[in-house]
Amino acid sequence: MTITIKHTRREGTLVKGAARGDGSGDILKRRVYGWSARPYKFSRNLACWYFPHSRDKQADMKAINQLAANLRAGGFTVEVVVDEDDRRTFAEAEADRVERAEDRAARFAGYADSAATNADALHTKARSMSSRIPFGQPVQPPGHHSVNADVRFRERIHDTFGKSIREDDRAAHWSNREDAAANYERYRNNPPRTLRRIEKLEVDLRHWDRVLNGEAGGWNLEDPEEAAEVRRRRAEVVEELGEWRKITAAEKEGFKVWSKDDFKRGDYVRCRGHWYEVLRVNPKSVTVPSILNVHQEVVTKENSTFGDMTHTLKYDGVAGRKSPEEMAEHLAKPVS
Repeated sequence: MTITIKHTRREGTLVKGAARGDGSGDILKRRVYGWSARPYKFSRNLACWYFPHSRDKQADMKAINQLAANLRAGGFTVEVVVDEDDRRTFAEAEADRVERAEDRAARFAGYADSAATNADALHTKARSMSSRIPFGQPVQPPGHHSVNADVRFRERIHDTFGKSIREDDRAAHWSNREDAAANYERYRNNPPRTLRRIEKLEVDLRHWDRVLNGEAGGWNLEDPEEAAEVRRRRAEVVEELGEWRKITAAEKEGFKVWSKDDFKRGDYVRCRGHWYEVLRVNPKSVTVPSILNVHQEVVTKENSTFGDMTHTLKYDGVAGRKSPEEMAEHLAKPVS
């Protein structure tokens, strides 16, 4: 039977045709493949072997060629198929990530409930065991006929309480994992985080434009495959940029995309629970007195405890603005 190693950006690198017990599994499990020396893994859902973290990425030809050579050396017939143009859109991939996060949240919730149930049962058992020893009764003295049984019983009580505590810890661990998975989409789409991601993607886009214009090295554009890969990567960045920009385009739900047009010198900017006097307006940030003045609600150049020390606050971290007049009115209000 022929073993097929197939890579598409849509599905990643999959290995089909390997049968259980034919010896191919031992070759696939070797920790030698790719630049990171990882093994291939078997998926029950896919019913085949796969190379981890290969989906939505260019084929790792080192890992594919290494596996093909090892399988052929083991007596197998191997076919390699690579189709870089078969891929998911960024929106499809993102929807899949959200769905898998929801599945993880449900699974982790089950783990947390099971651990909490075990913890309660063990705690109840330990309390029941300890109630059989009168309060304050010491361990039986040496030479007493039941001293060994008494020591062992007290050790079982201690071990049972310990198991209960460990199950409580497991419940807390899986509960935290559940919360993280359940909030995946909200955290990922957090507007300030999204703005930083957009900024990075804009840098990436300029890089690929320079590569296509022959202004950046590292790629041989005379090679049709390399040229095609550069165009693919640029297209992927453009597509991803468009999806993230949708989040910030509407300025909805109380979120505002701040920029240099919103500030002038003398205004006040809110960031991380404090107000800072704006000393200078920059293209991507505002310069303010030292942000180390963490005990003051309003930090100005005059009241700064760090003299002429300044910091810059990027617009993606800004939470509000006040004019000098609005700040004077704010400070005049009595503290409730």
